[in-house]
Amino acid sequence: MPRAAKKPPENLTLIAEWPLSPAATLGSSVRAKGILLEIRARLPLKLRKALDVRGSALILRMAEGAEADFAAISATVEKALVGIESLEIIPREIEDILTIKTSERHRWLKDGRLPSAGTRTVKLRGRARKITFHVFDPRMVEDLLNGDRVEAWREEDAETAAENRRRAAWKAKLKREAAKTQPVSPDSGRDAKTGQKLAGWDEFEREFLR
Repeated sequence: MPRAAKKPPENLTLIAEWPLSPAATLGSSVRAKGILLEIRARLPLKLRKALDVRGSALILRMAEGAEADFAAISATVEKALVGIESLEIIPREIEDILTIKTSERHRWLKDGRLPSAGTRTVKLRGRARKITFHVFDPRMVEDLLNGDRVEAWREEDAETAAENRRRAAWKAKLKREAAKTQPVSPDSGRDAKTGQKLAGWDEFEREFLR
């Protein structure tokens, strides 16, 4: 069955653009998309897709004849962008900004190296369930990025893991040696010197020790 012809794009002659500063995006396309979604949430549902992000800039495109909506959305965007650099950073954004794994985020959050700025609870679209997650201060994240702290933390974690492995191996060795030197109980049915099972012990135990 042949595909239906695509509807030709509308003549989007009303265009506005708002560049996002490096302090706002911290060099992350994921963060830029997060800012877009944050601002879209303040717009009427049917008009949200008129606002998009290209690179590090928000772009509003609307068709001729929608001047009133265009002006209203533009005003909302401009208002929302005031102080946008202070918008809290969510988990997927901090992972992209710092180039870290989810496991690293969890570990460093737990041990205090990655301080939380609080939590946010959101409802998943189309679902009744809500999720709660930690958010982070963008200036703290910027300091970590500029100070190259992440690599230092990874080196610390590697050293700690190596030390833990050495301790585990040493404990296992001590346990094995202790097992070898542990005295054999006289009624165990084993030779006190060799530790081997004595011949006929099972029959003797059934006849006389029970």
